[in-house]
Amino acid sequence: MNPNAPLGPKRRALLVPLRLLEHLVGWLLALLILFEEWGWEPLQAALARLGAWLHLRRLEDVIRRLSPWAALALFVLPTMALLPVKLGALWLIGHGQVLAGGAVIVGAKLVGTAVVARLFTLTQPSLMRLAWFAALYGRWTAWKTALLTQVRASWPWRAARVLKRRVRRRWQAWRRAWGRG
Repeated sequence: MNPNAPLGPKRRALLVPLRLLEHLVGWLLALLILFEEWGWEPLQAALARLGAWLHLRRLEDVIRRLSPWAALALFVLPTMALLPVKLGALWLIGHGQVLAGGAVIVGAKLVGTAVVARLFTLTQPSLMRLAWFAALYGRWTAWKTALLTQVRASWPWRAARVLKRRVRRRWQAWRRAWGRG
C-alpha cells in the first residue's frame, strides 16, 4: 500500500473523528499534566511541612538512603494503594453518587500527587542510579516540556491568562475600594 496515495472518501471520513479524538485526548492529557505541574511543588512542600511538624525527619532520612530498587518500590506504592480508592469512587459514580465519587477521585488525586511528589523528591537521587529510569525520566521530561510549550502557546491558554489578569486586577481594585487592600 502506497502511503502517498490519495485517500478514498470513506477513509477521509474516518480520519476526521480520529483527529478530533486525538486532539481531545491531547488536551485532556495536557490538562492532567498541568494539574500535576501546578500541584507538584506546593503539595510536596505541604507534605514536607507536615512531616517536619510530625517529626518524621528520621523516616525521610531512611527513605533518602534506600537502594534504587527499594526506592522504586516505595515510589510505586502510593499508586497501588490508591487504586482501590479510585475503584471505589467509580463504584459510587456507577451507583448514582456522582458528587461523592467525584470528590473521592479529586481527594485521591490530591493526596496521591502530594505523596508521590514528596517520595520522588526523597528518592530521586536513588532512582536516577537506575539507567533505564534515568533514560525514561529524561524522555518524559522532554516530551512533557514540549507538550506544555505547545499548550501555553495556544489561543485558549493565552486567553485564559488574559482573563486571569483582568479578574485579579478587578479583585485588587475592589479590595482597595473597600479598604481591604
